[in-house]
Amino acid sequence: MSKRLRSSEVCADCSGPDPSWASVNRGTFICDECCSVHRSLGRHISQVRHLKHTPWPPTLLQMVETLYNNGANSIWEHSLLDPTSIMSGRRKANPQDKVHPNKAEFIRAKYQMLAFVHRLPCRDDDSVTAKDLSKQLHSSVRTGNLETCLRLLSLGAQANFFHPEKGNTPLHVASKAGQILQAELLAVYGADPGTQDSSGKTPVDYARQGGHHELAERLVEIQYELTDRLAFYLCGRKPDHKNGQHFIIPQMADSSLDLSELAKAAKKKLQSLSNHLFEELAMDVYDEVDRRETDAVWLATQNHSTLVTETTVVPFLPVNPEYSSTRNQGRQKLARFNAHEFATLVIDILSDAKRRQQGSPLSSSKDNVELILKTISNQHSVESQDNDQPDYDSVASDEDTDPEATASKAHRQKLLGKDAN
Repeated sequence: MSKRLRSSEVCADCSGPDPSWASVNRGTFICDECCSVHRSLGRHISQVRHLKHTPWPPTLLQMVETLYNNGANSIWEHSLLDPTSIMSGRRKANPQDKVHPNKAEFIRAKYQMLAFVHRLPCRDDDSVTAKDLSKQLHSSVRTGNLETCLRLLSLGAQANFFHPEKGNTPLHVASKAGQILQAELLAVYGADPGTQDSSGKTPVDYARQGGHHELAERLVEIQYELTDRLAFYLCGRKPDHKNGQHFIIPQMADSSLDLSELAKAAKKKLQSLSNHLFEELAMDVYDEVDRRETDAVWLATQNHSTLVTETTVVPFLPVNPEYSSTRNQGRQKLARFNAHEFATLVIDILSDAKRRQQGSPLSSSKDNVELILKTISNQHSVESQDNDQPDYDSVASDEDTDPEATASKAHRQKLLGKDAN
């Protein structure tokens, strides 16, 4: 952390003391118990990081701290600040409430249902409202007022909005103005540093031209966030982007020069995916890496006698209602991969991401991600027939429907097939 948390800081959801986690996309600090609920919601609702035991890019942490200190939580609890809300029976959770159902119901209403967010007057054409909000965001990011931009994003402004008159995106504007914290916020909500404006320039170009070197370097890191995270998960280090190294492809410690036929088949299917399907699979694996790493931090930091129970376990990726049921089932199957299987998949994705960015030709195929997952799992069940591995098709399918779909499709396109230069 850039600084120690002050003792006056409290959990945004229950007002408990000394919060040790952050919800990055919500700009709040939360306690262990409330974090257990956030983790069950999925990253499309809340992206959680431990404040002390998770690596932080300094400016990303500064962005969250700034939002918290400037009252970002009032965005998510707007109507609760109205005295009449007490009369209506609605109230904020408190530290003495039970996690289930009390805190869980409140947190789901707050972030999933957006039950307390200020609502705009209804219009016949929602797209007009979103466009107006996005234009306001486009203007606001040149200033340092983060909470205004978060409020606009919470109401439906698009982080990747291309302004038809200005010919650029909010991230171009923030980069030209040297607003690094605004750039962090926009990136969290899916802004793509590789997007070109009407003159062919990227946000990275504008940051460099303006002498905002720290911002330019950070934008390149964001551009390669997906593959950097996958590489760091396997080998504990990231590429040296400053010196032109944009990929690290780890090697399996027990890898053989002669791949099995099933391994070759899995790799071939991966390579034959369309760019769109490959991006989806890569993002799903990124989410699974985040789940596994967050689980490890969670288990290492909790009081096992009280908090680590069945109600706080996140056994596989939560359902994202923006995705098809087939994709959600495929995402859940990733949790069944053992360390060797998952590492194999991560390495194959890193290798193919590099190949695709360098413009190697692709073959066309209608193979889908499900076939790749089955092929990889079958490969290892053949190699280790002594293992009593569960059938991957037996993973539960949760068809819950969430009312909010905030994940940006542009976020899945960071890096893949693009260059940050």
